[in-house]
Amino acid sequence: MERRQASKFYPHFNQEERPVIDYFTGLFNQLIFKHEPILTDFLDPGKRAILRTIVGNDAFVQEYGGYPNAEKKRVYLSEEWLNLRPSDYQIQPYEIEYPQKFTKINHSVILGTLANSGIDTSIFGDIITDNQGKWQFFTKEEMTEFFEEQIDRIGRAKVKLRPISFKEVLVPEDDSIEKTKIVASMRIDAVLSGISRQSRGQIQKMINSQLVKLNWHEIADSNIMIKEDDVLSLRHFGRILIEDVSTTRKGKYKVVLRLWQTKKHN
Repeated sequence: MERRQASKFYPHFNQEERPVIDYFTGLFNQLIFKHEPILTDFLDPGKRAILRTIVGNDAFVQEYGGYPNAEKKRVYLSEEWLNLRPSDYQIQPYEIEYPQKFTKINHSVILGTLANSGIDTSIFGDIITDNQGKWQFFTKEEMTEFFEEQIDRIGRAKVKLRPISFKEVLVPEDDSIEKTKIVASMRIDAVLSGISRQSRGQIQKMINSQLVKLNWHEIADSNIMIKEDDVLSLRHFGRILIEDVSTTRKGKYKVVLRLWQTKKHN
Protein backbone atom coordinates (compact mmCIF):
# COMPACT_ATOMS: atom_id res chain seq x y z
CA MET A 1 0.00 0.00 0.00
CA GLU A 2 1.18 3.47 -0.81
CA ARG A 3 0.97 6.67 1.15
CA ARG A 4 -2.15 8.71 0.29
CA GLN A 5 -2.06 12.35 -0.85
CA ALA A 6 -4.98 14.34 0.55
CA SER A 7 -5.13 16.64 -2.49
CA LYS A 8 -6.12 13.66 -4.64
CA PHE A 9 -9.49 13.56 -2.87
CA TYR A 10 -10.23 17.29 -2.85
CA PRO A 11 -12.19 17.24 -6.15
CA HIS A 12 -14.64 14.65 -4.74
CA PHE A 13 -15.90 16.86 -1.90
CA ASN A 14 -16.72 20.45 -1.00
CA GLN A 15 -13.86 22.81 -0.20
CA GLU A 16 -15.11 23.05 3.40
CA GLU A 17 -14.30 19.35 3.84
CA ARG A 18 -10.57 19.72 3.17
CA PRO A 19 -9.52 19.73 6.86
CA VAL A 20 -11.51 16.49 7.33
CA ILE A 21 -9.89 14.98 4.22
CA ASP A 22 -6.45 15.98 5.50
CA TYR A 23 -7.14 14.40 8.90
CA PHE A 24 -8.47 11.10 7.51
CA THR A 25 -5.64 10.87 4.99
CA GLY A 26 -3.23 11.21 7.91
CA LEU A 27 -5.06 8.42 9.78
CA PHE A 28 -4.79 6.08 6.81
CA ASN A 29 -1.08 6.83 6.36
CA GLN A 30 -0.57 6.17 10.08
CA LEU A 31 -2.30 2.81 9.72
CA ILE A 32 -0.07 1.60 6.89
CA PHE A 33 3.17 2.85 8.52
CA LYS A 34 2.56 1.64 12.08
CA HIS A 35 0.50 -1.45 11.15
CA GLU A 36 -1.72 -0.89 14.18
CA PRO A 37 -5.54 -0.65 14.10
CA ILE A 38 -7.11 2.78 14.61
CA LEU A 39 -10.37 3.59 16.43
CA THR A 40 -11.88 6.95 15.52
CA ASP A 41 -14.14 9.29 17.45
CA PHE A 42 -17.89 9.28 16.69
CA LEU A 43 -18.36 10.20 13.03
CA ASP A 44 -21.55 11.24 11.24
CA PRO A 45 -22.46 9.49 7.95
CA GLY A 46 -20.94 12.30 5.88
CA LYS A 47 -17.53 11.97 7.53
CA ARG A 48 -17.67 8.18 7.30
CA ALA A 49 -18.31 8.49 3.55
CA ILE A 50 -15.18 10.63 3.21
CA LEU A 51 -13.14 8.12 5.22
CA ARG A 52 -14.36 5.17 3.13
CA THR A 53 -13.46 7.05 -0.06
CA ILE A 54 -9.92 7.65 1.18
CA VAL A 55 -9.42 4.10 2.45
CA GLY A 56 -10.91 2.43 -0.64
CA ASN A 57 -10.21 -1.32 -0.66
CA ASP A 58 -6.83 -1.04 1.05
CA ALA A 59 -8.02 -1.54 4.65
CA PHE A 60 -11.00 -2.88 6.55
CA VAL A 61 -13.57 -0.39 7.81
CA GLN A 62 -15.94 -1.57 10.57
CA GLU A 63 -18.28 0.73 12.50
CA TYR A 64 -20.57 0.74 15.50
CA GLY A 65 -22.50 3.42 17.37
CA GLY A 66 -23.88 1.56 20.37
CA TYR A 67 -27.11 0.22 18.86
CA PRO A 68 -28.46 -0.89 15.43
CA ASN A 69 -28.97 1.93 12.90
CA ALA A 70 -27.02 4.49 14.94
CA GLU A 71 -26.32 7.70 13.04
CA LYS A 72 -23.00 8.59 14.65
CA LYS A 73 -20.56 5.70 14.86
CA ARG A 74 -16.97 5.00 15.84
CA VAL A 75 -14.94 3.47 13.01
CA TYR A 76 -12.37 0.72 13.46
CA LEU A 77 -9.66 0.70 10.75
CA SER A 78 -7.45 -2.35 10.39
CA GLU A 79 -5.21 -4.01 7.79
CA GLU A 80 -6.54 -7.46 8.68
CA TRP A 81 -10.15 -8.49 9.22
CA LEU A 82 -11.00 -8.71 12.92
CA ASN A 83 -14.12 -10.22 14.46
CA LEU A 84 -15.05 -7.26 16.62
CA ARG A 85 -17.42 -7.21 19.58
CA PRO A 86 -19.35 -4.13 20.77
CA SER A 87 -16.85 -3.73 23.62
CA ASP A 88 -14.00 -3.31 21.09
CA TYR A 89 -15.43 0.07 20.10
CA GLN A 90 -14.95 1.40 23.66
CA ILE A 91 -18.40 2.98 23.86
CA GLN A 92 -20.22 3.68 27.13
CA PRO A 93 -24.02 4.07 27.01
CA TYR A 94 -25.63 6.37 29.60
CA GLU A 95 -29.15 6.78 30.83
CA ILE A 96 -30.18 10.24 32.03
CA GLU A 97 -31.98 9.99 35.36
CA TYR A 98 -34.16 13.00 36.22
CA PRO A 99 -37.51 13.72 37.96
CA GLN A 100 -39.80 12.87 35.03
CA LYS A 101 -42.97 13.68 37.00
CA PHE A 102 -41.97 17.31 37.46
CA THR A 103 -39.95 18.27 34.41
CA LYS A 104 -39.25 17.38 30.79
CA ILE A 105 -36.08 17.36 28.73
CA ASN A 106 -35.67 17.03 24.97
CA HIS A 107 -33.06 16.22 22.37
CA SER A 108 -31.96 19.79 21.66
CA VAL A 109 -31.53 20.64 25.36
CA ILE A 110 -29.48 17.47 25.96
CA LEU A 111 -27.37 18.13 22.85
CA GLY A 112 -26.81 21.74 23.91
CA THR A 113 -25.69 20.68 27.38
CA LEU A 114 -23.24 18.07 26.07
CA ALA A 115 -21.91 20.33 23.30
CA ASN A 116 -21.39 23.25 25.70
CA SER A 117 -19.59 21.19 28.34
CA GLY A 118 -16.19 21.98 26.83
CA ILE A 119 -15.75 18.90 24.66
CA ASP A 120 -15.95 18.30 20.92
CA THR A 121 -19.21 16.79 19.63
CA SER A 122 -17.22 13.84 18.20
CA ILE A 123 -16.67 12.65 21.78
CA PHE A 124 -20.30 11.53 22.09
CA GLY A 125 -22.68 9.68 19.80
CA ASP A 126 -26.43 9.57 19.33
CA ILE A 127 -29.02 10.79 21.82
CA ILE A 128 -32.03 8.45 21.82
CA THR A 129 -35.43 8.24 23.50
CA ASP A 130 -38.39 5.90 23.83
CA ASN A 131 -40.73 8.94 23.57
CA GLN A 132 -41.97 8.06 27.05
CA GLY A 133 -39.55 10.34 28.90
CA LYS A 134 -36.54 8.02 28.95
CA TRP A 135 -33.31 9.38 27.38
CA GLN A 136 -29.93 7.77 26.69
CA PHE A 137 -26.72 8.75 24.92
CA PHE A 138 -23.35 7.23 24.03
CA THR A 139 -19.83 8.42 24.70
CA LYS A 140 -16.24 7.26 24.48
CA GLU A 141 -15.30 5.04 27.43
CA GLU A 142 -12.33 7.19 28.43
CA MET A 143 -14.65 10.18 28.97
CA THR A 144 -16.92 8.58 31.57
CA GLU A 145 -15.34 10.33 34.54
CA PHE A 146 -15.70 13.71 32.84
CA PHE A 147 -19.39 13.23 32.07
CA GLU A 148 -20.28 11.86 35.49
CA GLU A 149 -18.50 14.73 37.27
CA GLN A 150 -19.43 17.63 34.98
CA ILE A 151 -23.03 16.99 33.92
CA ASP A 152 -25.49 17.35 36.79
CA ARG A 153 -28.08 19.57 35.14
CA ILE A 154 -29.79 19.55 31.75
CA GLY A 155 -31.93 22.59 31.12
CA ARG A 156 -33.82 23.17 34.35
CA ALA A 157 -33.67 19.52 35.36
CA LYS A 158 -31.25 18.17 37.93
CA VAL A 159 -29.88 14.95 36.46
CA LYS A 160 -27.66 11.99 37.18
CA LEU A 161 -25.90 10.12 34.40
CA ARG A 162 -26.11 6.38 35.01
CA PRO A 163 -23.76 4.11 33.04
CA ILE A 164 -25.71 1.19 31.57
CA SER A 165 -24.91 -2.01 29.66
CA PHE A 166 -25.65 -2.52 25.98
CA LYS A 167 -28.50 -4.85 27.08
CA GLU A 168 -30.23 -1.83 28.65
CA VAL A 169 -30.04 0.35 25.54
CA LEU A 170 -33.42 1.46 24.24
CA VAL A 171 -34.89 0.57 20.88
CA PRO A 172 -35.51 4.13 19.68
CA GLU A 173 -38.93 5.02 18.32
CA ASP A 174 -38.92 6.12 14.68
CA ASP A 175 -41.10 9.22 14.74
CA SER A 176 -40.59 10.07 11.08
CA ILE A 177 -43.49 10.71 8.74
CA GLU A 178 -43.68 10.20 4.98
CA LYS A 179 -44.82 13.13 2.88
CA THR A 180 -45.23 14.01 -0.78
CA LYS A 181 -44.55 17.53 -2.04
CA ILE A 182 -44.76 19.16 -5.47
CA VAL A 183 -41.90 21.59 -6.07
CA ALA A 184 -41.03 23.79 -9.05
CA SER A 185 -37.31 22.98 -8.99
CA MET A 186 -34.92 20.50 -7.41
CA ARG A 187 -32.65 23.34 -6.27
CA ILE A 188 -32.05 23.01 -2.55
CA ASP A 189 -33.70 26.35 -1.72
CA ALA A 190 -36.82 25.42 -3.72
CA VAL A 191 -37.06 21.95 -2.16
CA LEU A 192 -36.67 23.23 1.40
CA SER A 193 -39.09 26.08 0.73
CA GLY A 194 -41.73 23.64 -0.50
CA ILE A 195 -41.26 21.30 2.47
CA SER A 196 -40.96 23.89 5.27
CA ARG A 197 -43.41 26.47 3.87
CA GLN A 198 -40.81 29.20 4.24
CA SER A 199 -39.99 31.47 1.31
CA ARG A 200 -36.97 30.77 -0.88
CA GLY A 201 -35.53 34.08 0.32
CA GLN A 202 -35.78 32.89 3.95
CA ILE A 203 -34.16 29.57 3.03
CA GLN A 204 -31.34 31.38 1.21
CA LYS A 205 -30.69 33.49 4.34
CA MET A 206 -30.56 30.29 6.41
CA ILE A 207 -28.08 28.76 3.94
CA ASN A 208 -25.94 31.89 4.21
CA SER A 209 -26.10 31.59 8.02
CA GLN A 210 -24.93 27.93 7.84
CA LEU A 211 -28.23 26.61 9.18
CA VAL A 212 -28.65 24.10 6.33
CA LYS A 213 -26.76 20.85 5.79
CA LEU A 214 -26.74 18.46 2.84
CA ASN A 215 -25.67 14.90 3.62
CA TRP A 216 -24.35 16.13 6.99
CA HIS A 217 -22.16 18.83 5.43
CA GLU A 218 -22.74 22.57 5.76
CA ILE A 219 -23.38 24.27 2.44
CA ALA A 220 -23.11 27.84 1.20
CA ASP A 221 -24.72 27.55 -2.25
CA SER A 222 -28.47 27.82 -2.94
CA ASN A 223 -28.02 26.44 -6.47
CA ILE A 224 -27.17 22.86 -5.46
CA MET A 225 -29.47 20.31 -7.10
CA ILE A 226 -31.07 17.70 -4.87
CA LYS A 227 -31.48 14.04 -5.85
CA GLU A 228 -32.82 10.78 -4.45
CA ASP A 229 -31.20 9.51 -1.23
CA ASP A 230 -29.96 13.00 -0.27
CA VAL A 231 -30.40 13.96 3.38
CA LEU A 232 -31.22 17.59 4.14
CA SER A 233 -31.13 19.23 7.54
CA LEU A 234 -32.77 22.59 8.32
CA ARG A 235 -32.02 24.00 11.75
CA HIS A 236 -35.10 24.24 14.00
CA PHE A 237 -37.22 22.40 11.39
CA GLY A 238 -35.90 18.88 11.01
CA ARG A 239 -34.14 16.34 8.83
CA ILE A 240 -35.42 15.16 5.45
CA LEU A 241 -34.56 12.04 3.44
CA ILE A 242 -35.43 12.30 -0.26
CA GLU A 243 -36.88 8.89 -1.11
CA ASP A 244 -38.19 9.35 -4.65
CA VAL A 245 -38.31 12.07 -7.32
CA SER A 246 -40.51 12.06 -10.43
CA THR A 247 -41.79 14.68 -12.85
CA THR A 248 -45.41 15.74 -13.21
CA ARG A 249 -47.28 16.44 -16.45
CA LYS A 250 -46.85 20.14 -15.84
CA GLY A 251 -43.07 19.86 -15.61
CA LYS A 252 -42.83 20.13 -11.84
CA TYR A 253 -41.29 17.61 -9.47
CA LYS A 254 -43.11 15.19 -7.20
CA VAL A 255 -40.89 14.52 -4.19
CA VAL A 256 -41.56 11.66 -1.78
CA LEU A 257 -39.69 12.30 1.45
CA ARG A 258 -39.33 11.13 5.03
CA LEU A 259 -39.34 13.88 7.64
CA TRP A 260 -37.98 13.80 11.17
CA GLN A 261 -39.41 17.05 12.50
CA THR A 262 -37.68 18.97 15.28
CA LYS A 263 -39.65 18.80 18.51
CA LYS A 264 -40.80 22.14 19.84
CA HIS A 265 -39.55 23.15 23.28
CA ASN A 266 -42.07 22.77 26.07
